[in-house]
Amino acid sequence: MPLQLYEREQILNACLSVFARHGYKDTSTGMLAEAAGISKALIFHHFKSKKNLYFNLLEYCYGKVGSALQADTVSQYEDFFQAVTVFMRNKFDYYCIHSNESKLVFEAFYCTPDELKEDKNKIYSSLLNSKNQDWERLFDKVVLREGVDRNEAFEFIMNTLGYFENKFFVETIDVDVINEEYVQNLLAKMIRYCDMIHYGIIK
Repeated sequence: MPLQLYEREQILNACLSVFARHGYKDTSTGMLAEAAGISKALIFHHFKSKKNLYFNLLEYCYGKVGSALQADTVSQYEDFFQAVTVFMRNKFDYYCIHSNESKLVFEAFYCTPDELKEDKNKIYSSLLNSKNQDWERLFDKVVLREGVDRNEAFEFIMNTLGYFENKFFVETIDVDVINEEYVQNLLAKMIRYCDMIHYGIIK
């Protein structure tokens, strides 16, 4: 019998809290079934395996994040650095409110369990590349100093943003309520880094 949408969301949200608290490796099917209020047999019936449930959950969270951040609106901006600031601020704000999703995304993309690496790369590599292309198209509008390689400049900026995203996840992984002051300070530091990239550091 197929799951009704609301039942599926209830099960996913219950399992999300377990994965967020214990991580993939230390979460058992029994723990997931208990949290969802269903039997282990039903977990296997609807999701086939713990791994498949995890990826269903990751897809569920990824969709919610993308919708909340309106990731497909990047191309509507004219200023690359303004778009970066708005997007990262919205992302941090979202993860502050949805800390369980934050913890799941961090584990899945920043410290992927060995068992999941191959499948994660197959599922998300093309999607992540596609999103990067949206940012690259916006970055094409940035006028660079003569002699600067555009691809290297873009890679440098994305690595910088990845550093701050990773820093956010690492520093909030064990925090249930994230302090607003912490987020503002992190964003301010990120903006200063972007300004150094944008305007240079030599007088």
